[in-house]
Amino acid sequence: MNEFTALLKAKSEEAGRLLTDTQLAQFSCYYEMLVETNKALNLTALTAPADVALKHMVDSLLAYTPEMFHGKQMIDVGTGAGFPGLPLKIYDPSIRLVLLDSLEKRLNFLRQVVSALGLSDVTFIHARAEDAGRDKALRGKFDVATARAVANLSVLAEYCLPLVRTGGYMVALKGSKYVEELEHARRAIPLLGGELVAATRVVLPGLADGRAIVCIRKKRPTPAAYPRKAGTPAKKPL
Repeated sequence: MNEFTALLKAKSEEAGRLLTDTQLAQFSCYYEMLVETNKALNLTALTAPADVALKHMVDSLLAYTPEMFHGKQMIDVGTGAGFPGLPLKIYDPSIRLVLLDSLEKRLNFLRQVVSALGLSDVTFIHARAEDAGRDKALRGKFDVATARAVANLSVLAEYCLPLVRTGGYMVALKGSKYVEELEHARRAIPLLGGELVAATRVVLPGLADGRAIVCIRKKRPTPAAYPRKAGTPAKKPL
């Protein structure tokens, strides 16, 4: 067992996420491809085995609950290097996953990873989140939309909630400023058809940096005016 796999096994168990030998092998392959591709394409600032195992892989898995994800149609918005979407898919293969990103090079990397890992029911969409949210083929189609390290919560809600079906959920993996972000998003969340369900503090083994999983339920359809055109949500948050 290499250093990364040993660290991932230990830290995931500590976090209450047990991984099979097959899953550990998949995560190890993912890590090796991530580090190699990162030499030419900026995917992550973290490449050390301990950092990737804990701050990317285990951090992504902390969002998982069977009720939220098992067998669900999920879109990972602004997936980047695949977090949290791919770790969640490896952990629960029943997830029907769509990886959405605005950069084709990142999606090409993720296609290679998915192929190497032998994963099925994974789709790739090259688009801005705002454009995806206005696409009739995608709008209101997902049980759950996830996002991690993409934007502050009010902007993120405008990216994600239009994609979620009524009764579905948006799940945002947030850092230490989540309380402040929730305050700033008080207007945006209901305006976009959402309702805050929970903001649950999570702790990565060995770290105390104030992470949280923010869960928002889609109560009613998002008004047709949202999302606004590409670039506007970030420049003028609701």
